[in-house]
Amino acid sequence: MPRIQPLEPPHPADVQRALLRWMPPGAPHEPLALFRVLHRNPELASRMFALGAGLLGHGLLPAADRELVIARTTARAGCGYEWGVHAATLARSAGLTDDQLTATAAPTIGPEWTDHQAALLRAVDELHDTADLSDPTWTALTTHYDDAQLLELLVLTGWYRTIAVLANALRLPDEPWATPLPGS
Repeated sequence: MPRIQPLEPPHPADVQRALLRWMPPGAPHEPLALFRVLHRNPELASRMFALGAGLLGHGLLPAADRELVIARTTARAGCGYEWGVHAATLARSAGLTDDQLTATAAPTIGPEWTDHQAALLRAVDELHDTADLSDPTWTALTTHYDDAQLLELLVLTGWYRTIAVLANALRLPDEPWATPLPGS
């Protein structure tokens, strides 16, 4: 049971409009429980929407790289809720395979990853463990990304760590259509 209950329909018109803005057009399911909980504080939800939507819809990182970072960040944080939502939707749309998604939850970085994918995974792991990047990891990233993309990568990782903290601390149950986090 969630620690804060998501809003249930019917929603007031302004809340319904706000919730629909958080969902992709034509989404086949109701607004996520996370979004419905956040709308218990509409001002906070509004501020969070700007960054979240900007990272997903207007980012500079290739979609597959973005989703790889999100999957690894949420897996490392043990956040089955957010990992499962992205694995079921945006990660697959971005081209990540089932095997790659499963590997994002592995404790080590295997040989199946390209150099730039391995650099992304190492970066997420280091940021998770130390809130910093080693010089070798930073150097590896700079061979694949420009300064603007590197800044976005850092913010993306921190943002999804924040989302993982929210979903975990709120004890949100997985969405019924989400992909289960391997090992959970």
